[in-house]
Amino acid sequence: MVDTVIHLVRHGEVHNPDRILYGRLPGYRLSERGEKMAELVADHLASRDITAVTASPLLRAQQTAAPIAQRHGLGVGTDDRIIESTNHFEGLRVGHGEGRLTNPRHWPHFRNPFTPSWGEPYREQVARVRAAVRDAKNTNEGHEAVLVLHQLPIWVTRLAAEGRPLFHDPRRRQCGLCSVTSLVFRGDHLDHVEYAEPAAELYSGAVDATGGKLT
Repeated sequence: MVDTVIHLVRHGEVHNPDRILYGRLPGYRLSERGEKMAELVADHLASRDITAVTASPLLRAQQTAAPIAQRHGLGVGTDDRIIESTNHFEGLRVGHGEGRLTNPRHWPHFRNPFTPSWGEPYREQVARVRAAVRDAKNTNEGHEAVLVLHQLPIWVTRLAAEGRPLFHDPRRRQCGLCSVTSLVFRGDHLDHVEYAEPAAELYSGAVDATGGKLT
């Protein structure tokens, strides 16, 4: 049996001065710190046997993928299946103004946090990312491939891979900016999951998708 590794890389910090939940909105690019994060994760993966780099169609993922691909003399492919999840609060500043959770118009979207009812169901995210992983594995058998995508789809895919419930506390996700969640296959069997944070030195002061401080 041969080993195949699929690395799920989260994009770097995004330039988001208005601190809104940008979701699938177009045009959100990496901040200067995010660009440095992308270089660090590219350095981290430079010595690996990577034969393909594919990214979500969103700009921040494409920008994060570029230096990784460059290190290996590859182009960046695009896969719509690894795009960010949908979210009812997209375009709003969560906790402020129209995005206040006390706003009655949002209440119907909290009817089932286990699904979750405010966005794309966890199971649907897992299904589409798993399909992309399966195709990357089959195409790059015996080598390694990189998929650059987004925090929530990565995290629920890992939970599913490890046999854990998909419902979770978002504050407890182990999926930092430009982190690498590696799915290590032995033949057709997922042997184990590895995790690394090559850009952790830049986390101090960085902000997440809603503008909250990471540290």
